[in-house]
Amino acid sequence: MSEEVGATAARVEDGVMMGVSYVQRDQASDEVNAFYDDAEGRFEMLLNIFKVFGHVPEYGKTWTAVIMAILKDGPELDWKTKELLILKATHRNDCQYCVVQHETLSRRLGIDEAKIADIEGDKYKKSPHFTEGEKALMDLTQQIWADANRLSKDLWKRLHEHYTEPQIVEAVFVITMYIQVSKFGDALGVVLEPVFDGFQPILHVGHG
Repeated sequence: MSEEVGATAARVEDGVMMGVSYVQRDQASDEVNAFYDDAEGRFEMLLNIFKVFGHVPEYGKTWTAVIMAILKDGPELDWKTKELLILKATHRNDCQYCVVQHETLSRRLGIDEAKIADIEGDKYKKSPHFTEGEKALMDLTQQIWADANRLSKDLWKRLHEHYTEPQIVEAVFVITMYIQVSKFGDALGVVLEPVFDGFQPILHVGHG
């Protein structure tokens, strides 16, 4: 038997919590509530993935700062480009939590639904919605996920044709950071917030 505990903890199966509890504001220290304030101020709600960091506030402060640095324009790439990378990386990891969150954010930023749909698999390779530079970034994301030690000469050539070295560094940081984010959240059993109940993502996710 399985049930969702919702805003207080991860999924429960046969009396076993399949993850960790969320540290609520009334349980949190001043240090934790400080980075909760930052996260809620930016994202209009306190997301569950931030609440697990209430258990380790030293990491929580750093992680919150990194996420907030990524989710904006700059320093080298625009926010829309970074959202494409995030969606590709987290969808490749089959992370429902991440895909739902970032599809929602991508639409708010004005990314077309047809473009989001073409992130799936290899559709982007022939998609009219992606520039050649964006296709190179999608290939980069795929290859980092598969084997970061084997980026091909052709891929490097294409990346250097379309992006500066600082832009490439930022792209790789965003990709690898969100591979980590998706693994972290899924490993700890972080579930979607009730506000996303019934949301059907464009990108197919193999598990919840």
